[in-house]
Amino acid sequence: MPRCCFMQNKNIRVRFAPSPTGYLHIGNARTALFNWLCARKYRGQFILRIEDTDRERSRPEYEQAIFEDLHWLGLNWDEGPQIGGEFGPYRQSERNQLYVEAAEKLVQSGHAYYCYCTNEELERQRKDLLAQGKPPRYVGTCSQLSEKERLAYEQEGRKPSIRFRPADTGIMQVNDLVHGIINIEQELLGDFIILRSNKTAAYNLAVVIDDALMQVTHVIRGEDHLSNTPRQQMLYEALGYCLPAFVHMPMILGSDRTMLSKRHGATSVRQFRQQGFLAKALVNYLALLGWSPGEERELLSMEELIEAFNLSHLAKGAAVFDLPKLSWINAHYIREEDINILTELCLPYLKSAGYIKETPHGESWCWLHNVIEAVQPNLTQVDQVVQYARPFFCDDFILDPEAAPAAKDGLKVIQELYIKITEGPERYSEQSFQEIIKSLQQATGMKGKKLYMPIRIALSGSLKGPELQHLLLLLNREHCLRRVQNSLRQLEG
Repeated sequence: MPRCCFMQNKNIRVRFAPSPTGYLHIGNARTALFNWLCARKYRGQFILRIEDTDRERSRPEYEQAIFEDLHWLGLNWDEGPQIGGEFGPYRQSERNQLYVEAAEKLVQSGHAYYCYCTNEELERQRKDLLAQGKPPRYVGTCSQLSEKERLAYEQEGRKPSIRFRPADTGIMQVNDLVHGIINIEQELLGDFIILRSNKTAAYNLAVVIDDALMQVTHVIRGEDHLSNTPRQQMLYEALGYCLPAFVHMPMILGSDRTMLSKRHGATSVRQFRQQGFLAKALVNYLALLGWSPGEERELLSMEELIEAFNLSHLAKGAAVFDLPKLSWINAHYIREEDINILTELCLPYLKSAGYIKETPHGESWCWLHNVIEAVQPNLTQVDQVVQYARPFFCDDFILDPEAAPAAKDGLKVIQELYIKITEGPERYSEQSFQEIIKSLQQATGMKGKKLYMPIRIALSGSLKGPELQHLLLLLNREHCLRRVQNSLRQLEG
């Protein structure tokens, strides 16, 4: 087995290597987070590397979105695009010559060979093996070509790929810090391509070259990459590189215990951002997927996560993405958020809903600040501010059908409310609020829900929403009268 870098190098170096073929998936965000926590806990380096060799699907806008989402999560990198570093470049598309040279070196050492098989020939091989009940793998057609045969193929115009030649027999061992020792029969791996016929590197070669030259000590990634590890370990050994520590995290599943996908709802960091989840809440929740702080704690700040982080606390079993739990954590952080920051976060949603045209200033900003403070306890996502703040912005509402029966039963209260508001102050204080409630109770003989519900419905059109006191304190007399008139028209019309 090759020697291990992490046993020799006390300086922890980890990396996150996304492909810019889409927005940052929540599973990849967790991978980035665990690598970042490991680097910060042990005062190492967190490297960002862009694996953009998929030329057809890679897009600059997705790369930029990855940068933005990582910054939003608070996962700053020590080396990588935008900031550079000693071991760049940090995009695979700029490193291809390194892969070509490594593949040629492996051919020269006898660990790899040129393969001239066409796609049609490979497909026939695959079908033949399946017909025989055998797993499809390359049968080594080109593994012993003579120089004459090679020249003949090239004269035909065939462009060779390069295949790695594993040992024909024997057991190799992969040591994973989560799953332990894994034994693999080498003959089952087949002769796999490391350099395509167009001179671009296959994933297994590129990732080994990059991790080795960037001196990565711990490869922390999803369990779906575990099947790649035996081939990568062979390449490390053949190229004379020392092994990193392999750490394969449990997969994230949907509520039905299938792979997390679009049918389960939001799956990208961008979507959760748009729905009004806070970065600190998403980070907190992602950290709990397949990892435990070792105590019965669920609410942890970034500083607490760094302090508690330990690779030995990673679970083997799959983690289930629990949206209600994420919402609960998000609601906690919204309640704890500074009201000025929360108001700023709510502004885009209020503007999009048409409640506000321009960012308010002075007294208008103070009023909005109070509105957000009033609905803050109701929010589990910031985008819900449109729903819960609506009573403060909309006078011409339609009564909620569920509220109509209670409104009709309390028609006397609503009629009396209109009179009291007409006679009342331009704006209510806490004292005058108590006074109007007391006078309504005396005039109607109603109390409790039979008093409060009709008032709430008359002012907001709904049974639910912010506390009644907030409505009267934050709406002036003109708006209150307009709302009560609107409700009475619908009830008496």
